[in-house]
Amino acid sequence: MSQAAPARSAKQRRQDTIDRLERDVDAWVATAGPEGGAPYMMPLSFMWRDECVYVSTRATNPVARNLVASGQVHLGIGPTRDVVHITGRCEALPADEVTEEFGDAFAAQAGFDPRRDGGAYLYFRIRPLRIQAWREANELAGRDLMRDGVWLEVD
Repeated sequence: MSQAAPARSAKQRRQDTIDRLERDVDAWVATAGPEGGAPYMMPLSFMWRDECVYVSTRATNPVARNLVASGQVHLGIGPTRDVVHITGRCEALPADEVTEEFGDAFAAQAGFDPRRDGGAYLYFRIRPLRIQAWREANELAGRDLMRDGVWLEVD
């Protein structure tokens, strides 16, 4: 068994999390149907912009239906030994917010363009309420980086 790296400072963990959100492409998106419906999880490409996570999926997909119905979502980004976990509120973007510039930026980050894929796709804005990040058990105690949509103070 390998020795765990020393725990990162809160400041370093926050910076590593922001770097991951700006650089990574894919997240595990977990939703549940309304009123205690069945959970559903699938990978989706994302874009981090203006302190929000944006995803897009077909309107008929269970994730899209659950997001529209409940507005609640959990995201897992990165490997299990360097994870960013986000709990958030979600809303479908109105068509007028999916400008050409936004669509082009999403396509560049995600590596695919929902506007050109055929089928009815929806874009969603996820506002993080809680962000946690940890690598090993030695970082569990300080894993909260954001609570109630506000970044925690770091030294």
